[in-house]
Amino acid sequence: MPITALASQGGAPVRTTPWPSWPYADERTQALVRDALTSERWAISEMQQDADPYERRFARAYAEFHGVAGCAPTTSGSSALTIAFESLGLTRGAEVLVPGLTWVACASAVANAGLVPVLVDIDQASLCMSPAAAEAAITAATEAVLLVHLSCNIADLDAFTDLCRRHGLAMVEDCAQAHGAQYRDRMVGTFGQIGAFSMQESKVLTAGEGGAAITDDPQLYRLMEQYRADGRRYAAGHRAPGLPELDEVGEVQGRNLCLSEVQAAILLGGLERLPSENARRAKNAQHLDKLVGEIPGLTPLPPQDGVTRRTYYQYAIRVDRAEFGGVDVETLRQDLVAELGVFCAPLHDPLNASLLYNPLASPHKYDVTVLSKLDPRRFDLPESHRARQEFLTVPHNVLLGDGGDVEQVAEALEKIHTVRGG
Repeated sequence: MPITALASQGGAPVRTTPWPSWPYADERTQALVRDALTSERWAISEMQQDADPYERRFARAYAEFHGVAGCAPTTSGSSALTIAFESLGLTRGAEVLVPGLTWVACASAVANAGLVPVLVDIDQASLCMSPAAAEAAITAATEAVLLVHLSCNIADLDAFTDLCRRHGLAMVEDCAQAHGAQYRDRMVGTFGQIGAFSMQESKVLTAGEGGAAITDDPQLYRLMEQYRADGRRYAAGHRAPGLPELDEVGEVQGRNLCLSEVQAAILLGGLERLPSENARRAKNAQHLDKLVGEIPGLTPLPPQDGVTRRTYYQYAIRVDRAEFGGVDVETLRQDLVAELGVFCAPLHDPLNASLLYNPLASPHKYDVTVLSKLDPRRFDLPESHRARQEFLTVPHNVLLGDGGDVEQVAEALEKIHTVRGG
């Protein structure tokens, strides 16, 4: 039957059945949560029980997963970034390079730590921070780089490791969209001094909300524990049941950014599934790469050199709008949502045009000596704006099905091309 109309124009959609659900908890995860709920301990700040708290069990498992010395779970990815920058002890007002195309928290967490986010444009090939643009942005005030691995790609860690070494800069990796990814057979999040993760609901490892900061530096781990628990950290050894398990150390002024026991139990179950789920997404993404590559005007975002395990938060597709009748990418995104019955998010708005990154709207939060430097409009981000107008994305739960599911994604894209480009 010839195609007469897109679903967004009143036609029949390609997909009418549900996609694999996300988030979800298998029987193992539900059992862990029930155990946490009946343990009479829901927070690490309460009394020791016979068993280790779930927060500590998850922290150990996540550190082991990455092969590092320590993991400090937190309430969110933003909190993980917060304790990362607090622990590094950077000079107040120091500059931190931040990619221009990322979620608002990457810049706001830096600014909230008393630092100045310097927005740096991206490399079109990866959608991650451009090493050349980063080099050009370094000044005498630059003390750190916040590297973000975006969508389904990894930043050029060879280049940034070298850049940070040559300039004496600290590196924090934001891996909120890259749980389990590897670069040159090494886990992302372990190249910099600290790796920060989000476990918000849309992420491939989630507890609804949550986060974690990992490091192989024992002193940074000691500080991050305290920054996220009001200056407290786990006592050495095993305390008797009924006694507090956190020691009041007070080496730094912390705050309460602790993960709950129920959230930690969910994450422990999710971590057990993560490798197999990532493998399934990768297999389906490779199938989709082939199908999408056969549609005029569409190019799957390729992996970068050095990427030895790619993970998928979003499957990203570059669009040649001329092949789609010149229609803007937002219209094409709405077409895709209507055909598939699933929300396909746009790329983040560049931070110099983001509605949510607006530090000047809350001047009372920041030191007056750095406030003028926080204006995001002073940065030029042409490549970030170009990418925002050229990419479609598909959420990772779509890749948790089978080959027939991803074939429907390709069918929807082909249908849109036929109607819009024909």
